[in-house]
Amino acid sequence: MSDPAISIERADLLAETSRALILALNRELAEMYPQAGANHFELDSEEVAPGRGGFFVARRGGAPVGCGALRKLDAETAELKRMYVAPAARGTGLGRRLVETLEAEARALGVRRLVLETGTLQHAALALYRNVGFAPIPLFGEYRLSPDTSVCLGKELDAR
Repeated sequence: MSDPAISIERADLLAETSRALILALNRELAEMYPQAGANHFELDSEEVAPGRGGFFVARRGGAPVGCGALRKLDAETAELKRMYVAPAARGTGLGRRLVETLEAEARALGVRRLVLETGTLQHAALALYRNVGFAPIPLFGEYRLSPDTSVCLGKELDAR
């Protein structure tokens, strides 16, 4: 299942490639969720600095096709953020590989639990997260402000 043409590497959140992927994600989310307050784009470069989290870019054949971030919320919990796979790369297993990369980073940081928020209309994302072991949890943090559009999920990590 591993495609050698796919690479996933840590990237600078503020780099041009990273910003372009996040812009594509933000545009897609804004179209899907036009409600005021439905979109939560907050992610600071310090939050994904080594030792606190990470931002990763996926490439296929050298071209950027996806991204994902991890930020520690506390000593034992981290949040997956900014997960995105370009439409042309969807259905290829890339989302699963991004989640696996973020889980490995979480384990390296000593995190025991992952949480995330996704939208109620993002059926493929919800299916992916459930397929890799995430289960519904109560809305947390800023997501409590958007109960009509947000779904929060959590997963306990094994030690591996």
